[in-house]
Amino acid sequence: MLVRLQNALGRDDLIEQMVLITVPEKPLSVQDQSAKSVNLIVGYNSSPNSHTALDIALLMAHQTRLATKAQVTVQVVYVIEEHQRSHRGDVLQREKFVSQRVTEQNPPHCSTSFSLVGFDTGVTTQLKMQDNAACSQEMLIDKFAQAECILRQASCLAAEWKSSFKAHLRFGCIAKELRKVVKSEAANLLLLGCNSVDHPIVQQLGSNFPCSVLGIPNFVPFG
Repeated sequence: MLVRLQNALGRDDLIEQMVLITVPEKPLSVQDQSAKSVNLIVGYNSSPNSHTALDIALLMAHQTRLATKAQVTVQVVYVIEEHQRSHRGDVLQREKFVSQRVTEQNPPHCSTSFSLVGFDTGVTTQLKMQDNAACSQEMLIDKFAQAECILRQASCLAAEWKSSFKAHLRFGCIAKELRKVVKSEAANLLLLGCNSVDHPIVQQLGSNFPCSVLGIPNFVPFG
């Protein structure tokens, strides 16, 4: 896929620039089976770099479909980090609402996942939650509204390429949630909006990641 991308962009240095983590080649029997279906995962947060990563994934998917007739699905993963949530109890109360809203605003196959953690319901905690209920609820709704907007933006980009698309809304540590999605979707590649193995997220992914990880090149081929 990278060779085809190099040819399309007239470059010969993409592999050196973009490969952040490599994995051993799969056995031929596994390659033959996976060749019929390809999953490209993109860590997406609507930043310019993650936008570039998604553009690259969509172009790679397009080229792969033309060259191999394989079914290629581009999937984006947006992670709301654990520390961004003020009161996890509100997540419990809002799960049904949020799941419904994300499904309405994104394609029917948009996947949502909630990491729910129990919370203390003692008198002190209850009083504190009551005092801050309006503020915390507003913050939570803002986070989900932002997530909906980000996933909808990614969906529109995929639609321009007529690409098979799937979205995941996750909660927790970015690296851990990316690993979970990559494993559950049997991903062939993970693309991130970073260009160095020293990036904190790449470091957190570790050397035993389930698939190869690509970053963005030093030059920006997409607008």
